[in-house]
Amino acid sequence: MTRNVSDSDSVRRQNRGLILSALRSGGPQSRTVLAGVTGLSHASVTAIMQDLLAQRVVEELTSSDRTDGRMRGRPATMVGFNRAAAFVVLFEIDVNRLRASLVDYSGVLVDRIETAITPTTFIETAPSAFFATHLESLRQRTPKAVKSLRRIAISVQGILEPDNSGLKWSPIAKLAGTSFAGDLASSSGLPVALYKRGRLLAEGTRWLDPSLHDTSVATVFVGSTVAMGLSLRGQITGRSEGGATEFGHMNHIPNGALCRCGMRGCIEAYAADYGILRTSYSVPETAPPAPAVPAQQFEALIHRAETGDRDATHGFNVAGRAIGYGLSRMMAMFDPTHILIVGPGARALNLLRPEIAAALSSSLVCKVNGLPRILAHPDEREPIFTGLMMKTLSSLDQTDIAALESGARL
Repeated sequence: MTRNVSDSDSVRRQNRGLILSALRSGGPQSRTVLAGVTGLSHASVTAIMQDLLAQRVVEELTSSDRTDGRMRGRPATMVGFNRAAAFVVLFEIDVNRLRASLVDYSGVLVDRIETAITPTTFIETAPSAFFATHLESLRQRTPKAVKSLRRIAISVQGILEPDNSGLKWSPIAKLAGTSFAGDLASSSGLPVALYKRGRLLAEGTRWLDPSLHDTSVATVFVGSTVAMGLSLRGQITGRSEGGATEFGHMNHIPNGALCRCGMRGCIEAYAADYGILRTSYSVPETAPPAPAVPAQQFEALIHRAETGDRDATHGFNVAGRAIGYGLSRMMAMFDPTHILIVGPGARALNLLRPEIAAALSSSLVCKVNGLPRILAHPDEREPIFTGLMMKTLSSLDQTDIAALESGARL
């Protein structure tokens, strides 16, 4: 008997999860469409919807839209997420800035705070206190969200601790070595998850461009660092569930240029903004990397190269070569059909492309299969934010909402 009840609960949770996943990926839909998408019977969808409506997780939205001009009769009753059912806080942090966002359950941005990050930020303020202050600011600015706040998620650069409480290493000065995520979870009473930027790039790319959803894509961030997320035939891959590739710290030239990580010869040491700046100005490769490169300075360097400045052009050629040979090594193991360049470096793709293509062309895989498509997406924040948001809301769907018993509310 216990086994039967357990099996029944598992099936019920799985079916609710299917409905929530379909709504998350497809937006508001009718019960008939949901039945077709999930493979559940119309009766099962109706029963699950009755539960979700009573729990105020979803709401009915009457639409007069027609998918076919020949349709007649009453408009279909659409079902979508109830925006007020839950809220999540998303932190995106890099060497230059923190972006703190409050998002409702339907995925609508409610509020956002941006703060500059400097090399002294976490010397002056402990990381846990820094995040807690921004969380409190969002709560005070939107009081209606306080009681329904369910999750905190943080996009980070670096190598995660095994218990996800913080970072073993990060290019952000003084962020690593503290259990800021664990401390924030304790002080806020909310689950806190850390995700690496590279993995979120891959997640966000799939959500933003449906045509790439089931393809193999290498998404490469080029800017303050160099990072990569891999989506192989629609499945996100990496070093672990919380991790991603360490593409930027793949060795390009043994004992070569000094990287921000302290090692020498990394791809990042040649292709990140500070590496391109160092090469363009003929600064010795052993010189310590700049803590941060202002966006205006990097944009000015791109402009110089585009107008024919030889030194600046050389900087981007060296960067493209480092990225290209890194990709050719990666493609000996994985074979993406698309390479998406995101971040500030995407503005310079035309400067990087010749050396990337030349390096790829020298690999056996590309000689046999041809070059992958190389595309640019200038704003890295959009795929990172989208990946972080969808990862967090989907986790909330499957762990909290799908498990709600009949009659219970979130």
